This record gives sequence, structure tokens and C-alpha cells, in this order.
Amino acid sequence: MTSQIEEGAPARPLARLRRELGVLESYAALIGILVGAGIFRVTSTAYASTGASVILGYLVLAPAVLATSVAYIVFLSTPLGREPGAEYAHIAAVFGGGRVAFLGAWLKLVSYTGACAFLAVALADYLVELEHMLGGTLDPAAARAPLALASLVLFWAVHAIGVRWFGRVQVAMCAVLGVSIVVLVVPGLFAIESDFYRPFFAHGREGFFAALPPLFFAYAGFESLAHTAGEVQDSTKTLPRVFVRGIALTTLVFVSMSAVALGVLPAERIAANPTPMAEAAAVYLPFGPAALVTLGAVMAVATSLNASVYVPSRLMLVLARDGHLPNWLGRVELRTGTPIVGLSVTLAGAAALVLAGQIGLALTIAVLALVLLYALHSLGLLLLPRANPALFAEVTARVPLAWQRCAALVSLVSMLVLVASQLVPDARHVLSTSLPERWRADSLTSLELLLAWTAVGLLVHALRPGSSRGESS
Repeated sequence: MTSQIEEGAPARPLARLRRELGVLESYAALIGILVGAGIFRVTSTAYASTGASVILGYLVLAPAVLATSVAYIVFLSTPLGREPGAEYAHIAAVFGGGRVAFLGAWLKLVSYTGACAFLAVALADYLVELEHMLGGTLDPAAARAPLALASLVLFWAVHAIGVRWFGRVQVAMCAVLGVSIVVLVVPGLFAIESDFYRPFFAHGREGFFAALPPLFFAYAGFESLAHTAGEVQDSTKTLPRVFVRGIALTTLVFVSMSAVALGVLPAERIAANPTPMAEAAAVYLPFGPAALVTLGAVMAVATSLNASVYVPSRLMLVLARDGHLPNWLGRVELRTGTPIVGLSVTLAGAAALVLAGQIGLALTIAVLALVLLYALHSLGLLLLPRANPALFAEVTARVPLAWQRCAALVSLVSMLVLVASQLVPDARHVLSTSLPERWRADSLTSLELLLAWTAVGLLVHALRPGSSRGESS
């Protein structure tokens, strides 16, 4: 059966969402989720694998991310750029709206729920760090869970009262973040000690490649901007421009901040440090500016959490619309124009992970699932002209076909390399240990969890409430 999605048009307008976000809010959404999710949190993790070559890692990944964004730019310039379905709708337009499209969306739901829990805990850590800088004595272990839960409830409330407030809060937090980045980077450039960069490749080629997946977590999530398409004014023109400029600006931020942090801290103060940027600022800044940088770190993680809370509810909305999930999960509150039920389910899922201390069950697959989704999305761009010529004819992005194909190929190869760099160590770990050992050590691999969540997704799809619109049988 040929669906409306396969012909290049949305299955049904999502008219109850309100277009109250503009260009500024779009930049804040993209930069906020990237800077918060990455540089302030994963630098120390990647440093343990490769040392100061973390800086090079950010540069190596940037072209792959920009190439991957081309597929979003092209699809968003079509009528699909007016709804929040993002890659689910794009993949469905090429491959059909069946299991493939649903499983991609399902794994993204799981990943973002885990990301919300992870970021809430990260925010709690930075809040405790700021409180200590101001003379407080909070016990980090005791305060972590209550603060994480409070932050989840706070951002649920921000979203529940309307998307306009999501945008306003995001812009305000990004403004504080921007000031703190300037305060961190500019003086920090004069405090760098080149000896701290040696050895640049601490663990050779294998260590460098092992660091790429966690570093990619810094960039992963850039596609969340596409989910704002149903609520951004003139989205088919605004969002493609924001993608390119926002990613380029974020790369500059990543490189400059990591260069400063790794150039002013010795190795023993970076590895396993949950707040490396705040630690670095304390080295060369007096109390006031150092506290401002820590406040910026709080804002960075908060902007990422704010944007991450946004995504699952919009994805549930389109999945419910197309019959993959119960209708009540896509309910939009008429008074506020927000998908209140989806927001509440996201809150409940993330809170449960925080309380259970099992964030890894959802977060561990995040990078692998998103990389696989990016690869499939880029493959969709390659196949679009033949698979859906009607939709291809409606592309308005000024990207020559040759550049589209080149970008899709670069993205596809890059994503497959990232997949291999994560699956090879996973396979070695699985072969060298038993499942009970990995379970007791809380070291289940991303491959195992991906397969487990895929099985759950197939079960959910098999039990879907009704016939799916926009799906090829």
C-alpha cells in the first residue's frame, strides 16, 4: 500500500502544536544540547583512552557530523520539514513506515530517556560543585538523586506550560553559558602548559579510536533540532541554515575548551573527573570568574537536559499518529499546545532510571543507536531520488545532487567506522566474560543492550494498537 508519507506528504497535520519558536530559539536548542551533552561531561572519559589527542578527536569527527547533517537539511527542506517526525518521517518516506522506521524511533526514545536521566545526574553534580564553591557542605552522594529528580520535574514544568517557555528558558541559559565560555577560554589560552599535552596519543592508535565513540556523544543529539520542525516559524527555511552554522560554531567551542582544560590540568586531575571544566577554571581564575564558569557548566548541562526532555514527547506524538503507539501517548493539551502525556511519560522513565541507579541500561546504547540511525538516514538520502521521486522533487535546499551523494557517502562510511570501533571491543568483552559476570559487574555491552531493546521494540510493534498509517505491509 502506498502511503501519504511515501508520496512525500505528512500523514496528517499536527495542527495543535504551536509555531512559537524562532531563529534564536533554534540556535539555542542546537548549541545547548551539544555543548551541555558533550564538552562539559565526556572530555575526562575520552581523555582516559587517548590523552590530549581528545582535541584532535573533536576535529576529526566534525566533518562526519557536518556530512550527516546534510541529510537532515535536504529532508527538512521538503514538506516533511513542517512536522516533528525528524528521521522517523524521513526514513519512512524512503523505506516505508514499517518496522525499520519504528525501530529507529524506538531506540531513539530509549536513548533519550537514558540521556535525560544521565544529564539530570550530571546537573546535580555541577550544582553540588557550585554550592561547595559558595561555601556549602552538601554531601554529593546524598544530594545527587534528589537534585536530579528536582531538575527533571522543573524542566517537565517548563515544557508543560508551553513551547514558548521552553524557547525562552533555553535562550536565557545559553546566554549565561556563552559568557562563561568566554571567561573560561580567553584567559585560559594564556595559562596553557604545553607539557600537559604530552604524550599527545597516550595509548596509541587503538586508544584514539576507542575515544571516538564517547567523543561522538558530544555531537550526538544534533538531530534533535529536527524535532522542533512542527513548532518553528518557517521551519523549512530556518532549520537547514541553523544546522550548518550551529554545528560549525559548536566545533569551535569544543576544540577551544578542550585545548584549555587539557592544557592547564595534569593527567591525574582530568581522568575520572566529573567536572573537568570547573576544575580547570579554578587553576587560573580568581573565585568570582571560576564560580561563573561553574555556573556556565550548570547552564550547559541544563540546556542539554531541557532540549533532551523535548524530543521523546514529539516522537511519541508522531508514532501515536501513525498507529505505532496508543493514541493517548500523542495527546496534545489544547490550552498550552504541548504533548503533556508524552512529557509525563518521559519524566517517569527518566526518574525511574535515576532512582534505580540503572541509567546505563538505556544510556549505554545511546551512541550506538544514534550512529546506526544516522547511517540509515544517510542511506535514505542516497536512495531518495529513486525511492521517492515525488518527495525528491520538492527539495528546496540549495545542495547540489553531487554534494548530497558525497556527504551521504562520507557520513555512511564514518558512521560504520564508529559502529565498528564500538562493536569490536564489545565483542571481545562478550567472548572473554560470561553473561552472569557482566551482569554482576554492571558491564553489559552496548551490543547486548541494543539487541535487548530491539527485541522489546519488536514486541511493542507486534502489539501496536491498530493498523499503522503510512506503513507498507
